[in-house]
Amino acid sequence: MPEPTTDLINLDAIKACARQLQPFVMRTPVISTAAPVIQQLLEVETISLKLELFQHTGTFKARGALAVAQAIPEHKRAAGITAASAGNHAIAAAWAARVLSMSAKVVMQSNANPLRVTMAKAQGAEIIMKAPGAETFAEAERLVQDEGRTFIHPFDGPYTSLGAAGVGLEFIEELPDLEAVVVSVGGGGLISGVAAAIKAINPKCKIYGVEPSGADSMSKSFAQQAPVTLDKVATIADSLGPPMSLPFSYALCQRHVDQLVTVTDDAICAAMLLLQQSAKLALEPAGATALAGALGPLRSKLAGKKIGIVICGANIDQQSYASLLARGYQHREIFGVKI
Repeated sequence: MPEPTTDLINLDAIKACARQLQPFVMRTPVISTAAPVIQQLLEVETISLKLELFQHTGTFKARGALAVAQAIPEHKRAAGITAASAGNHAIAAAWAARVLSMSAKVVMQSNANPLRVTMAKAQGAEIIMKAPGAETFAEAERLVQDEGRTFIHPFDGPYTSLGAAGVGLEFIEELPDLEAVVVSVGGGGLISGVAAAIKAINPKCKIYGVEPSGADSMSKSFAQQAPVTLDKVATIADSLGPPMSLPFSYALCQRHVDQLVTVTDDAICAAMLLLQQSAKLALEPAGATALAGALGPLRSKLAGKKIGIVICGANIDQQSYASLLARGYQHREIFGVKI
């Protein structure tokens, strides 16, 4: 079977996937009035937040996981699915399996946030804990080989990008004159789909990606013009921490993303604090990373424009959240003004 190409991710395919997902996923809200402080800091004409944290399972991941699950042939559905994840993808894959009445055995890293383990179990999945990295993926592969389960990848592949493209499609349909959209980047599944959808409808709209500086596999891939694997990952934004980029999502990002930038964990914490105070949004670090990029390395490029920011998720426990807000308070002047 030939390798899938990025040509598969066109507007017709994106809209067809969105129609298939429509009975199950939420059309998440866009707000343009809840963050006047952020608008003033950025000196933009308008700022609109796409609130994907209100999606089923608490993140955008539900869209891609369900798109992959819907594509499983009928004769393979009885065997169920598996996935490998530190958290959010596990929850989404378990949810997708439940929606389609399939069984799920999900492999989670032993360092996964306990809240996310609980959330995945609540979706009806059997959870298997393994050491982070290779052991987690090896166990998922064993389940594919021994039990015939279908593996739902956390960020790479055409259906993953097509599912995530629904975020961009909804955003640009609602606000067709957006001039720039900023998206957090982990493995590239979200931004690859968002960028493909927005560029198909409004090619002039710039797409900017933001990575944690300690998990910058996509930035390094752009620099080397090929997917790379990092020696280590070090960031509080665990949802953005896959140690590699992979061919499909990398190629789609290279085709449609205008620029990638990185931000520090301190900046992410300050952005979390700002979003809590100004927009009343309680987010996990990944959900605030795009704003950290907008307020930091992208600020001059966004000034005076109509911009959108994707708020990708909010699955975090109370203790971790309180600790990160306190860190954000310590660094509240990191963007040049006191929050």
